Amino acid sequence: MAHQNAHPHCVAANGIFRSEALALRPVDLGKHRPSAPLLNRLPASFWLRHRAIPWVQLGDTIAIAFATAEEAERQQQTLTAHFGPFIPVLAPAGQISSLLLRHFRTSMARQASHSVAPELSSRTLFQHARRLKQLLPVCTVFCLAVLFPLEVFSFCCGAALLLLLLFTGLKLSGLFAFLLARRHRHAATAAGSALEILPKITVLVPLYKEAEVSSALLKRLTRLTYPKDRLEVLLVLEEHDSLTQMALADTTLPAWIAAIEVPSWGELRTKPRAMNYALNFCQGDIIGVWDAEDAPQPDQLQKVAAGFANAPPDVACLQGVLDYYNPRANWISRCFTLEYASWFRVILQGIARLGLVVPLGGTTMFVRREVLDRLGGWDAHNVTEDADLGVRLYRAGYRTQMLPTATYEEASCHFPAWVRQRSRWLKGFMATYLVHMRRPMQLAQTLGWFRFLGFQGFFLGTIGQFLLAPFLWTYWLVILGLAHPSAALLPEGLLLFGLSSLIFFEALGVGLAIIGAFASGRPRLALWAPLLPIYYLMGPVAVYKALYELLYDPFFWDKTSHGLHPPDISAREHRTCGPKSRPENHPITPKT
Repeated sequence: MAHQNAHPHCVAANGIFRSEALALRPVDLGKHRPSAPLLNRLPASFWLRHRAIPWVQLGDTIAIAFATAEEAERQQQTLTAHFGPFIPVLAPAGQISSLLLRHFRTSMARQASHSVAPELSSRTLFQHARRLKQLLPVCTVFCLAVLFPLEVFSFCCGAALLLLLLFTGLKLSGLFAFLLARRHRHAATAAGSALEILPKITVLVPLYKEAEVSSALLKRLTRLTYPKDRLEVLLVLEEHDSLTQMALADTTLPAWIAAIEVPSWGELRTKPRAMNYALNFCQGDIIGVWDAEDAPQPDQLQKVAAGFANAPPDVACLQGVLDYYNPRANWISRCFTLEYASWFRVILQGIARLGLVVPLGGTTMFVRREVLDRLGGWDAHNVTEDADLGVRLYRAGYRTQMLPTATYEEASCHFPAWVRQRSRWLKGFMATYLVHMRRPMQLAQTLGWFRFLGFQGFFLGTIGQFLLAPFLWTYWLVILGLAHPSAALLPEGLLLFGLSSLIFFEALGVGLAIIGAFASGRPRLALWAPLLPIYYLMGPVAVYKALYELLYDPFFWDKTSHGLHPPDISAREHRTCGPKSRPENHPITPKT
């Protein structure tokens, strides 16, 4: 206690500041070399988040530098527990961050690739011994197909029908829950009106070779109406991405937007790895994600704050509606927009209300910071880290609610780009399914059988409808009066049932798209819904590409190019998911 009495700014052992503590002595850390043993008492994310660093040790007392006196006061209890009595001093935030990066940069880059437990990560799914086990069923099926071609073909036709029925059941459940909820919907409270203290929100915006969209992105961010002193936007860049860095170099960012460069570590270069690294710098209590081409509604973050304030503690995530702002580009973009409208505005709404596992979208998702830290962030080796995180949330006892707000994106509207994007999604779905089905009984006990069945319906249904599509197409032979290849083994009634199920499935998809078009405020788009069966013919190409990559290049991120098609209609012309807000303009000025 001698050092405590000797220094007027020392924090007492019980964590209570003296009255003089707010007038902290400024220090210069320019020639300071941080002490590794002191820094390692707390994780890098703590020091970076609170902009603090141990400065010097004076006997048994540590002097800790803070960027602000308020932060020193807020962290007194935590730091006293780890260091005992300490002396708070003030230092420039830039110096603190620079020293912390010098010490933690390598370890953070390494940890970003391995933050999720091995048994829940895709990185252990494709180890050599496991890959041999995974190839064994494929080789077995191939051998059986050579020896018993008709029997194997008939089995695949039956399996395709079973998965079709499973996916149909999931869609119908979501539709019925959606329609029931609309009948009992009550007037929503204005977003954020009851909140006296708004939470600090950090939004990560991963950028990779996005020179075409960076300027448009910054303009959209300035339209956000959330108080800027409660908002932090981190632009996450790879350190070797000179294209995006040059695009941002000529721009002066406002104080609430910062750029984070992610150092390389090994050959892995994925969006979730970059976000894991950036998570160390986040100061918000709520962490959100937007993509480079996103155009969120201006009042979206107010709705996020209100949503978490009104949600029960087990709601750890809010998922917003995703939509497209270039549906008029061509027929593919129109069908893509209809697909998203039926999924995010209808089916997913019902799935969430039923309490089933919600597979998150890669953007417009917001998670409580403490829960995300507890789960280890995102799986850096999964190319659909969003869907995987959605499953892990439910396995940990949390759940996701849908958020009444929309974000508009750029639809991939050319066949090669569509296939690349969809193949990445399907590869990630396959990996996510295999990871969580390592111990199926344990998964069923954790989720409960109802959610377990919904999990099967989504992943097997989504993958199976494309993977086994050629076998489903054979049922169309029946309506043409042609003999089905399996007619000798399968009863005629089963073939007719298969045809009827296929027709119902296609009609259901068209009907959901029409409902989604009206729900999104684009009724004319419903005229294109009958083209969806033709649109989905591209799916098998994507799924077989995904299957090949799953076996030979599972961590490859086939990037989607953005900025090719500017918005053909303002997002504000569409029906929103809640009250509209007048955007504020906070201009971002170019450097001179």
